[in-house]
Amino acid sequence: MRMKCLITGLAAAGGVSAAVAVVATSYSTEPVLPTLAEAGVWEPAPLTPPRFVEGPSYRLARTRPGSAPDFRPPFLPAVVRNDAPLTAIEPPLITWSRKMARGETLDAVLAEAGLAATDRAEIALAIDAEYDLRRLRPGHAITVISTTDGSPRNVTLVVEEGIRIEALFGEQLATRVVAPEPEIVTLAGETRIETSIFGALDDAGIPARFAVDLAQMLGGTVDFRRELSGGETLRLLWREARVANKAVRQPEISFAALDLGDALYEIAWPEDGTGKATIYLDGEVLRVFSQPVEGARLTSVFGRRKHPVFGNVRMHTGVDFAAARGTPVRATAPGSIAFIGWRGGYGRVVEIAHGADTLTRYAHLSAVPEGLAEGQRVSAGDTIGRIGATGTATGPNLHYEVRVDGRPTDPLSDDRLAEAAGRATPDTAALTRLRAARARLEEQLASVIAANPNERL
Repeated sequence: MRMKCLITGLAAAGGVSAAVAVVATSYSTEPVLPTLAEAGVWEPAPLTPPRFVEGPSYRLARTRPGSAPDFRPPFLPAVVRNDAPLTAIEPPLITWSRKMARGETLDAVLAEAGLAATDRAEIALAIDAEYDLRRLRPGHAITVISTTDGSPRNVTLVVEEGIRIEALFGEQLATRVVAPEPEIVTLAGETRIETSIFGALDDAGIPARFAVDLAQMLGGTVDFRRELSGGETLRLLWREARVANKAVRQPEISFAALDLGDALYEIAWPEDGTGKATIYLDGEVLRVFSQPVEGARLTSVFGRRKHPVFGNVRMHTGVDFAAARGTPVRATAPGSIAFIGWRGGYGRVVEIAHGADTLTRYAHLSAVPEGLAEGQRVSAGDTIGRIGATGTATGPNLHYEVRVDGRPTDPLSDDRLAEAAGRATPDTAALTRLRAARARLEEQLASVIAANPNERL
């Protein structure tokens, strides 16, 4: 029964398929619309092949070693290359400055400026190589330039005479010394002595230290206690070295005239650096004296005193001149070198014989000129050593001593050296110097009076 039904279904399906085919055949024989017919036969036009145009040809060129070829198309803009280094941006800096007070050390001042201990130690070592830190005094100025984090860039120490010692921080710490070129100014003054030379100079505004120079020159000739009764006239000519209108070193006296009424003493100091001064009495050469240290300060005289090192009272057999280490020391009179060497507390010593009975001793020297030898002849004003602190000394100074027949005498009152130096100086040249010094003094005093018509120094 099932088979019969299956056969019947297949037969029916085949009939339906045949009917569909007949219907489709009948429709296909219908004529096609003309527009559809044209659309059916349309095809696109053939493509036009590209046309090649002759143009510039390019070829790669061989480049030199180290250079790169340029493959940029000609229509691209050129790229500008800037090889200049970029400007470094400096960090903001802080400047700190002040003057040293009494008893302060460089380390304490740098600590106040905010510098670290390692930087302070490095700065102290660098500056000490150029300037002895034991010479620091109140008034010396410290300037510190540092970054905001406290790193130092520049440390400057300004000392006497306007000299600057700079510590510069870079890849390595470096130091330099800057000494300004001073202006030399000539000044003149006149004063009347009422009580003492020192007081008269101080009252007139003239450097009072010139009283020491006058005492050294005239101490053995003029009795200042007895012969100065009041009313004596003193006129001076001197030079000052200035930077920015400020004196940067000790003034140097060049001429002095002391009128006692019945006697006129004049002293002309040389300008050639020899330190050899000529003393005149009433216009005639009295004697020639050469200072052992030009411009030095007399700190101790001949006689009994309390010893600065041992503390007991003992005889001081010479005079002491304080000056900076290395300052030239000169022979005070012509003679021959009798000794060069060391003598206990005197330290390094040079001794000069002036005839058979007189000898000068120069002690505490730091150095002696190369080539100076015993037996060699020297003239007044010749350099025979340098200021030092050898032997028993509290600081750089010269101990100057005069011995006659082996016994010490007062160098400021003994005339033997002055006579020996005077014999070596022709009177004609000395009198020419006196006339020139008088003319300079009068000219300078006239300019002072013209500038201050209501005041006479």
